[in-house]
Amino acid sequence: MSKKKNTLVGSMVALRCPQCREAHFYENPNTYSFHKLGANKSVCDVCGANLQPEPGFYFGAAYVSYALTVALWISVLVALITFNALGWIEFGFLTHPVTFLLSGIVATILTFPYLFRLSRSMWAHFFIRYQPRD
Repeated sequence: MSKKKNTLVGSMVALRCPQCREAHFYENPNTYSFHKLGANKSVCDVCGANLQPEPGFYFGAAYVSYALTVALWISVLVALITFNALGWIEFGFLTHPVTFLLSGIVATILTFPYLFRLSRSMWAHFFIRYQPRD
């Protein structure tokens, strides 16, 4: 196991178990396979942690997902302004609202599966304590 995946942020981003930070958090590890996209394991394969502490536990992940989506849209806006300011594009259409909306929608659609899973992983990491195995 790499050292990066054992850190808090590395474990969240790699979608690992919040308690042992080793096993994969989801039943289907392929993020862009829509079969069982949101089905996380109920019990960790490695440490036996309960990953479904109570019914409706992951409803709070919607707030995290919202924050991640807002950050994505702000990043799209900053990228469009930067590309236009650097003169990489000769036309001034990058600051047009329709371009911003289309770019934001495309970015949201492309990153939705990962952001959905990341928000649930982050929510679990907020509430399930890390207990390193010896």
